[in-house]
Amino acid sequence: MAAAVGLESIGFEVELYEARRHLGGRASSFPIEKGSALIDNCPHVVLGCCRNLLDFYQRLGVLNRIRFYEQIYFVEPGGRVSTLRGGRGGRLASLLRLRFLGLNDKLALMRALVTVRREYRQRGDLDSITMLDWLRQHRQGKTVTQAFWRPLLISALNEEPDRTAARYGLQVLWLALLASPDGGRMGVPAVTLAELYPEVRWRGPGRIALRLGERVEKIVFARDRVEAVIAGGCLRQADYYVLAVPWYVAAALAPPLHLEVGRFEASPITAIHLWLDRPVTRLPQAALLGRNLQWVFTRDEGRYLLCVVSASRGLIALPHERIVRLALAELAEFFPAAREANVEGHKVVTVTRATFSPKPSVEAARPAARTRIRNLFLAGDWTRSGWPATMEGAVRSGYLAAEAVAAAAGRSARLLIPDPAP
Repeated sequence: MAAAVGLESIGFEVELYEARRHLGGRASSFPIEKGSALIDNCPHVVLGCCRNLLDFYQRLGVLNRIRFYEQIYFVEPGGRVSTLRGGRGGRLASLLRLRFLGLNDKLALMRALVTVRREYRQRGDLDSITMLDWLRQHRQGKTVTQAFWRPLLISALNEEPDRTAARYGLQVLWLALLASPDGGRMGVPAVTLAELYPEVRWRGPGRIALRLGERVEKIVFARDRVEAVIAGGCLRQADYYVLAVPWYVAAALAPPLHLEVGRFEASPITAIHLWLDRPVTRLPQAALLGRNLQWVFTRDEGRYLLCVVSASRGLIALPHERIVRLALAELAEFFPAAREANVEGHKVVTVTRATFSPKPSVEAARPAARTRIRNLFLAGDWTRSGWPATMEGAVRSGYLAAEAVAAAAGRSARLLIPDPAP
């Protein structure tokens, strides 16, 4: 979508083919049952450092549908709450007031943060070591690692610190905590994802023709060019083509690109939707410490809870009823009111290939937008966007693909908003 919006803004006429019958890709909504209200498959959070994603929302006219929070809450088993506030000065001060860390852990945390900018800029081995390696090098103990670093990193990167390349972890720390006062400001859509990407935006006047439910089945190559694609059973031709699909689909559709997809590994995410008969918390969102559940987002005055487990490999094989029981038992540890609550409805959603795993050495396998095929370009959060697999990475990849198309057509365009340099 970002590539289409970017190309339209440059002046290209665009046809957007989407295999699903709705927009948003993996960031989508669905009805629990026929005719019921929509729910999101998983929560999708935007941070203040996601400059291109915010720009994309602005271009779509939906930025006002994002609810931003100036505070992020951490809850311990037993219900004790700590608050991380926004603003560079306020954030650093509130780190020192986190109630679940002792003085030595807080001092170790601050010493590690002081080194982030320099090491992110200068170290040459960050692609070959894990984030857990880096934390150990900086003498981060078990408590601060499990209670602070892990919740922050796993929610941003959908991967465990011992499987994450340090380059991505330090990037998150630099941009979210240090680079700008609002970098860690958290926003959550106040509407469903279906409402965030309204089709009316695309079907109005403009240069984008929307083709929902039309999967690209084949790309027809002619030497170093794409001759056409077959989509929805029809032959479609264009001057330029942007392939914005996951790595495992791109490899099947475009063998001439020789993509190194064998170096990619998927990481899952699980969302547990719970509808309760009473409010159990007034917190709008919270990181849950020391249990399987990692985050909870609430609506309907605390009656509806959306619980999240990133990198959820341990849950994939479990029956949904067991996952719900586990979630309820853990919620009761954090929110005493949940012990008396009755479940009026539930839904478990696991996206098994939610993102690629940001493991060491994978960066070298990520392809650029421009390919060896003259009129074929790549987009997707798995491509070399400059970010890990996030919605910001997806938008960046679309903007980079649009810029590459413009350059191939002899036009000058700058869509990508750069990150603050360390």
